[in-house]
Amino acid sequence: MTLASAFKTILLSAACALAGVAGHAADLTVGANIGNVPWEFESADGKVVGFEVDLVNEIGKRLGKSVEFVNTPFNGLFSAVQSGRINIGISSITITDKRLESVAFAQPYYDSDQSLTVAAASGIEGLSQMEGKTIGVDTGSTGDMWVDKNKADYKFGEVRRFEGLSPAMLDLAAGRIDGYVSDIPALLYYVKDKPDLKVVERIPTGEKYSMMFNKGDPLAAEVNAVITTLKGEGFIAKLHETWFGAKAEDATSTVAVFDMPASK
Repeated sequence: MTLASAFKTILLSAACALAGVAGHAADLTVGANIGNVPWEFESADGKVVGFEVDLVNEIGKRLGKSVEFVNTPFNGLFSAVQSGRINIGISSITITDKRLESVAFAQPYYDSDQSLTVAAASGIEGLSQMEGKTIGVDTGSTGDMWVDKNKADYKFGEVRRFEGLSPAMLDLAAGRIDGYVSDIPALLYYVKDKPDLKVVERIPTGEKYSMMFNKGDPLAAEVNAVITTLKGEGFIAKLHETWFGAKAEDATSTVAVFDMPASK
């Protein structure tokens, strides 16, 4: 075999391998901001795990569809869903009226608020002590929106935007930001074994998390029906105990069945 022939054989083999992979693409492509603990993150052995990962995998199983997770920055999830690059967006995404103008959501499965996290040694005990301080948020998140709306009232200093919790926590620990505003469940989970960091204030916002879909996609209603079934079976409540070590209250969206949010 000549070198040219060998090279052609290698190219052909590679093409066949790629064709085989393409032929076995997952039925559902799920965009997730990997690193968003405890919702979707990488375990020590490199597997994608988390509350929402377990939930999506179970929904895929009930629908008879395979699932593939694609790491996507939070702010990129919205355009990825709208363009059809992903079928479902997850990452503790809050349902808002504004978002319902351009995307669809299944019913919620988790109730949340925002929070302020600081370095334990900073002496900061709440938002009232953040005047002139540098504050971190996740780009395009509800925390970002809350800080923008309330910046003048609290006289925050510079606002720095991050693509996820991990880089923000690195800057907080290093003193490059003074506080970080983000979803309270993720922060409580993150700091529980990190005594140098502290969640000092809950910021009531009444947020509810769900899965996001392209507007008009019938998949949203299919997933919504499965979520209703899983709530009835206590599956999502069990996930709550697994990931947060606490029982979900009956009135929360983790347990109670809600209507699918109406498009705006």
